[in-house]
Amino acid sequence: MKRIAIQAEDFDVAAELTALEALGGGGVASFTGIVRGEGSLIALELEHYPAMTAAQVDRIVDEALARWPLLGVSIIHRFGRLEPGARIVFVGTASRHRTAALESCAFLIDWLKSDAPFWKKEHFADGATAWVAARAEDEAKAKGWTA
Repeated sequence: MKRIAIQAEDFDVAAELTALEALGGGGVASFTGIVRGEGSLIALELEHYPAMTAAQVDRIVDEALARWPLLGVSIIHRFGRLEPGARIVFVGTASRHRTAALESCAFLIDWLKSDAPFWKKEHFADGATAWVAARAEDEAKAKGWTA
């Protein structure tokens, strides 16, 4: 099972986990990212170029499927304007063994955080906006998978 969705709509985490569990493996790992509401942040706006995003996410899922013995992968990434508390991303993996599920899930979210072609703009209560810059820690984690 390979599910990739880039969408504006919210998603159902329980439904995604149920689908992965139904594959009959011994382990399912998942990560759900939520928009933080720190400071005076009122929204996070995500933009992307659909063809490029779809191709790059598909490529990295194929890499995970080649590196680990996975039964299934589900990635959902939202775009548009999201308020604090909104779900932004889901990564789920299923395998016969926990190590493959856990490692592949971490690999995929590290890649999404550092290299996926999404541009994020923060909106603040005073009307200010700021583009989110890449964080060195995120890039270092992603590079650790290639070492």
